[in-house]
Amino acid sequence: MGKRSEVIFGNRMSSQVVKRAENSRERFVRRFGDDSDVDYPLAIVKNPYIGDTLGVSNIVIDSGASDDAGTGGWEDFDRDKGIIVGNIRMGFGHYRISMAIASAANHLGYKPYWMDLNSYSETTGGKVIEAQNKLYSLGSRISGKSKVFNKAVWEPMNYEGFRKLSYNASDQMNAELMTPVFGNVPKDIPLVATHVWPAQAAVHAGMKHVVNAIPDNWPMALHLAEGSLHTVQTRSAYLGYRTLNGMQGDEVLKPMPGDSIRYVGHYIDHELVAAIEEDCDRRIERRKRKAPMRFFLTIGGAGAQKDIFAAIIRTALASVKKGNMVLYVNLGDYMNVWEELVREIPAMESLVTTHFDDWSDTTAFADTALKEEVHGIHAFCHENIYEAVYCTNLLMRSCDVLITKPSELAFYPVPKLFIKRVGGHEQWGAIHSAEIGDGTLECRDIPHTLQMMKLFMQDDSILTGMCENIKRNKADGIYDGAYEVVKLAMNMKN
Repeated sequence: MGKRSEVIFGNRMSSQVVKRAENSRERFVRRFGDDSDVDYPLAIVKNPYIGDTLGVSNIVIDSGASDDAGTGGWEDFDRDKGIIVGNIRMGFGHYRISMAIASAANHLGYKPYWMDLNSYSETTGGKVIEAQNKLYSLGSRISGKSKVFNKAVWEPMNYEGFRKLSYNASDQMNAELMTPVFGNVPKDIPLVATHVWPAQAAVHAGMKHVVNAIPDNWPMALHLAEGSLHTVQTRSAYLGYRTLNGMQGDEVLKPMPGDSIRYVGHYIDHELVAAIEEDCDRRIERRKRKAPMRFFLTIGGAGAQKDIFAAIIRTALASVKKGNMVLYVNLGDYMNVWEELVREIPAMESLVTTHFDDWSDTTAFADTALKEEVHGIHAFCHENIYEAVYCTNLLMRSCDVLITKPSELAFYPVPKLFIKRVGGHEQWGAIHSAEIGDGTLECRDIPHTLQMMKLFMQDDSILTGMCENIKRNKADGIYDGAYEVVKLAMNMKN
């Protein structure tokens, strides 16, 4: 073990880098123990939240309930059509990509299995991921409140720190602690990882057909999992990763082999891709008849952007009251953010309809909004992570403009207004979206965000132009990445 920390795509790491990687692994072992010799029995159960919609079953650690096998509650691995979606919960973005991959796999006739390494809380790997996740979430929240911390710590770490090969060396060593749970997984089932740790762990564990679906649009060594097939969403990212550009200062590195990386397009759910023309035509038609413009606000960055949302809602209140604007607000699972917004903006309460922890109500509203007029402010919050993430997918189709930080949502086929990023790497998502014409530039402060909202309201050509661009992008295959990833993974097996 450890070899992948010593040489990365032919580029040898210094003894100091390797030693730091070894020390990182040992710190986690001292903190959480070493379960490398533990045999974790697995079971497969239907996902109770997205199982019907996306055909997803969860891979869980079997605590003895597998004695019920054959009674209808448990499944066996489908060795022919099965495909594992390996993921972790770190924010919403990686779960969102996972849902897109599962949706595409289900549409193409395959059986997606959900393997969330973060959910295996009894394992050393699960504890390592949870500790890292808490640290990252804390950093996101602090960065949203402290300009000094953001400039001195958060932006440099997300932009250049994660970019370095030395960071990948440590991650590769730490990923060895995540392998035991793969012990009872058939090694020939294709696995698509939507975070680098499941990709690295799967390779270390001997999985034979691993695709590493890289998010974002800023090449970083953080996302490298040598031994897997890397996929990227943009052509600029392809060249950045192929050359390992800037991943060791100004040094010209040995490039990734051509058979280790593919450009595939954006990772988008089948349900959204299939409805692109229909949804864009509805948006254009609503603007023609001056229907209330629907802005959809999505909380991201571990709930770090509450102040921006508060400013948007305050500014929008007059237009909402007049019937010129509708607001959707998806709080994810951050009920505390909603409580703070209500305290700060008491004037909005008379305009708000809440859809909290009632999935049937949320789906009913999403369906109604596709067909009928809606008014006021509609707030959504779901404690369950699957519902919190998939809520955005459902509401996206009927909105006119999605207001979001330029995270994974930057790649989705809906007109977008980008607010301030959380981490320097995210700015490249907004740049890409603006260049293909389906989103704005990043609005890095509240005045510019409000200016862009006003422009959308006053100039119909902004929205209609984005809608026409989205339809052209679909024709060019830009939103076909999820399908292509699944095909690559299954073809590796064949």
